[in-house]
Amino acid sequence: MYQPLKKKPLPAGQPREWYVSHNRRLKAMRLAIALLDSGVYHPATADNRTIRATAESIGIHPPSDTTCRMVRALIRYGR
Repeated sequence: MYQPLKKKPLPAGQPREWYVSHNRRLKAMRLAIALLDSGVYHPATADNRTIRATAESIGIHPPSDTTCRMVRALIRYGR
């Protein structure tokens, strides 16, 4: 049976921007996976509205424009 990985605390002592970008990458990956699972395979069909609707449906805060661009990049380069 599938067991999710246990979360570990992030390393201390990094600059604040490191934590912001780390969490943004994790959020973008979760959204890209959810979009791919829902049948969105092309970055052109993943506009900001679609990405934000997906975020709402999986229960995470709406992403910023920067995160939406990262989601499209993950979909583009993951092919």
